[in-house]
Amino acid sequence: MSVLFKSVFSVWYPQAAVSQVLRKRFFRLGRNERGDVAIAFGLLSVIMMMFIGAAIDLSKWLSARTDTLNAVDAAVLAGARSLQTNSTDPAAAVAAATSFYEANTRGRLQVLDSIKFVTARNDTSVKAEGTAEILTPFLGFAGVDKLPLIKLSEAEFAEAVVAVGGNSESSIELSLMLDITGSMAGSKIVDLKAAAKDLIDIVVWEDQSKATSRVALVPFSESVRIDNSLKTALGITGNSSYLFRNRSGYNVTYLRDFNCVTERTGVDALLDSTPVSTSNPGKFYDSNGSCLPGATIVPLTSDKNHLKSQIDSYQANGVTAGHLGTAWAWYMLSPNWTSKLPTASHPEPYSKLAETGPKGQPKLRKIAILMTDGEYNTQYCSTGVSYAAQNCTLTNGTSAQQALTLCTNMKAKGIDVYTVGFDVGDNSSVLNLLRNCASSPGKFYQADNGEQLKQAFRDIALKVSDLFLSK
Repeated sequence: MSVLFKSVFSVWYPQAAVSQVLRKRFFRLGRNERGDVAIAFGLLSVIMMMFIGAAIDLSKWLSARTDTLNAVDAAVLAGARSLQTNSTDPAAAVAAATSFYEANTRGRLQVLDSIKFVTARNDTSVKAEGTAEILTPFLGFAGVDKLPLIKLSEAEFAEAVVAVGGNSESSIELSLMLDITGSMAGSKIVDLKAAAKDLIDIVVWEDQSKATSRVALVPFSESVRIDNSLKTALGITGNSSYLFRNRSGYNVTYLRDFNCVTERTGVDALLDSTPVSTSNPGKFYDSNGSCLPGATIVPLTSDKNHLKSQIDSYQANGVTAGHLGTAWAWYMLSPNWTSKLPTASHPEPYSKLAETGPKGQPKLRKIAILMTDGEYNTQYCSTGVSYAAQNCTLTNGTSAQQALTLCTNMKAKGIDVYTVGFDVGDNSSVLNLLRNCASSPGKFYQADNGEQLKQAFRDIALKVSDLFLSK
């Protein structure tokens, strides 16, 4: 303390008083906590700022993660939809997925993104690969520089599948008419088997718990063959032989194959009405009492192994009664035939075609695929004898005329009809029939070789299958 200060101070206070005042001042200074509060407040402010910064980082992470997951889902669905539209161009599907992803993630900031898209499952799905991370500047003070938005190695809804081996949201009933006439011999029947089995692998999924996918097989040539259980259910009876005058004017006797049937007659001839004794499928008589094809019809089933084994057994033989294949492709989808079919093969009611699920998807789709390699050239008299053998009036019309009417009536019920001409060249009668039978021009396919046939079947399979997101 300076001399001047001491002098002034002593003027105002006696010495004893000065000592007492100083003691009180120093004592009060020792008890002063205002500095501690300031330090504590400063530390608390830093902590609060860190919490606020962390909250900002986490908020940005949550928003960016949601955007990224949604963008991935939208992208893979867009890519898979592209596969449905054109399954021959997987590169276009990848480009569509990439475009959708980029469009839906443009607003994200400070994101390290290595996500890309590829096709998978034999080009029946589109999936995402890679990772996406967001930078965290505030959490960086705590040693957390970035947070993962999505780890696709863990498959967080990163794949869109065209209902292959998984579950769709719509049930499918698909009837597959297959031409196994003599003109299909050789490599063509081999190609047909491969194409049909590939379609089954796509359409019939493993998990049938929520929605079902079932396929019926209708092989045909000069007739269609039914198994004993269906023959019994229809109550097919009658004479085992038939005597008639053939076109040459001679009396001949034909024998009956009770497991083969021809066209119905009467008012129900070209409809799917419930068969009764007066409207059962027509009889089949020929010179040796045995019809072609040797393969039987398979009603709706989800047993892929059974379907494939039946297809593997097909042999090409006989002539082309395409209207019979068309009719039975319809019968296998018709609820009017339920009483004649095994319980597991019962078609759903037509009314269900108009019902929709929570996402607006149809609860049921009925699809007929009609495949042939030639002109429909075989029809029958009401006696069950081929028109080529017995002179008669064709009350139902020719095979092609009947087929076209059957297609028209089938489509009126809500059944989606696809048609495939295999190696038919420029045969205008066949091409026009198939075009007119199809539900729309885009549902007619012309395949000139085995690879194109497989591609046609695959394209149809992808189109009729729903998309779903798979982990």
